[in-house]
Amino acid sequence: MTLPTHGVPGLRRRAGEALLHRVAGPTAHEKRARIHGTPGPRWFPPERPVRVVHGDASMYIGGLAALLLQSLHPEAMAAVAAHSGFQGDPWGRLQRTSTFLAVTTFGTSEDAEHAVQRVRRVHEQVAGTSPDGVPYRASDPHLLTWVHAAEAYCFLRAHQRYGRHPLDREGLDGYVADMAHVARRLGVTRPPETRDELVKCLVRYRPELRATAESRATARYLLADPPLPRPVLLPYSLLAAAAAELLPPWARSAIDLPLATRLLLPVARPGGRAITAAIRWATTAVPVEEAPPYVPPSP
Repeated sequence: MTLPTHGVPGLRRRAGEALLHRVAGPTAHEKRARIHGTPGPRWFPPERPVRVVHGDASMYIGGLAALLLQSLHPEAMAAVAAHSGFQGDPWGRLQRTSTFLAVTTFGTSEDAEHAVQRVRRVHEQVAGTSPDGVPYRASDPHLLTWVHAAEAYCFLRAHQRYGRHPLDREGLDGYVADMAHVARRLGVTRPPETRDELVKCLVRYRPELRATAESRATARYLLADPPLPRPVLLPYSLLAAAAAELLPPWARSAIDLPLATRLLLPVARPGGRAITAAIRWATTAVPVEEAPPYVPPSP
């Protein structure tokens, strides 16, 4: 198969390749070949809502919103600031996270289990004390539940607003149940199983959430000073505004958004639709290996 290299088709393919390598790393094609091309049972069959959500371009907005929301828990943010190398290696962290989501959603059950165990080993090594003197452990089920709930909430909210195929009520509950399947393996003891439970879970954490110096620095870094080439800063600013607008009003106020992001909030939704359409346009130009047929796990 000869891929286009000139004109609009060539531009589209190059944009898709650049985005793929930025998000998935220099071995992006090898990763995709293994995730989608390795035969064997999967945790989720093709029709499950988690595959619909995680395969959509709206994940770019949802992922940024999730990072902003997660940062409002002081102990969770302290763990990220001290141990993840977020500002020192932002693309590496993004690539590890996107690979984990891809493997657990689309990869074989064996690869998904290995990915979970790797994350659990890392979590066991992450412990410390927040600037307020509160001890934390990344493996603490309470902190894991917050990170999981914020992520699931933002991914789902972004999909319902910007996804190509928004879910019905059954699909919403199904997505939360699918995410709970992975969360339990990561050490979350009682993950929410329905959308209503997910919303209630977030409400229970409200008294623990507040802005800190670390969360404000993260918001500035993600929204106002991302490590990106100048030509993509304008489209990224629209994506950032869409992510900020996606947050609950109380979270948006707590984050203390940069001025440029606040000014773009009135056009966040049309901007978000334009950005997801552009990402969808670019990424569909990159060939994707066909996923193998789903093989149900043995009882």
